[in-house]
Amino acid sequence: MCKLILASSSERRKDILKMVKLNFDVIPSNIDENYEKKLSPKQIVKKLSQKKAMAVSNKYPNSYVIGADTIVNVKNKILNKPKNKIEAFKMLKFLSNTEHLVLTGVCLINKKDNVIFNFVEITKVYFYKLDEELILRYINTKSPYDKSGSYGIQDYSAGFVKKIEGCYYNVVGFPISKFLNVLRTFPKIESISI
Repeated sequence: MCKLILASSSERRKDILKMVKLNFDVIPSNIDENYEKKLSPKQIVKKLSQKKAMAVSNKYPNSYVIGADTIVNVKNKILNKPKNKIEAFKMLKFLSNTEHLVLTGVCLINKKDNVIFNFVEITKVYFYKLDEELILRYINTKSPYDKSGSYGIQDYSAGFVKKIEGCYYNVVGFPISKFLNVLRTFPKIESISI
């Protein structure tokens, strides 16, 4: 049986995989996440997820390695993780009273068996109108700084969200439902703990 490795230190991704009782090790890829500006959002997450998985797969060629990358795209502008309070405020103000896309690229690689499976999940998120006081209160929780678009649907900012179209867990950071359906096509993986 082949082991499953998550090439990420994201607590949210770990929690989602644990939630469905998957057995996996965590080995962060620590890659440079810069990307070519001419790429589309879909190409960016696909390329970065593959780059993360490949970096770890090169060291563990017998294992199945999961790479993932999530971005927020609004009005053809990509919102990455904010570096400071000012950036977080601007992003949340930009998302206020609008719709945006959350894209997650997922890549599953096993070098030994020459397997590369890559997909992109897209969820549409609609925000309520946010006033400045609410945005500042959220920023003061320190929650925005490790999240694309400066918010996490699973925390205090859940109240910002009017509705979503698509996978909730994709917005959290990992489209688990689609991933499990992909995983079922690889019977050699030693992954389910129940």
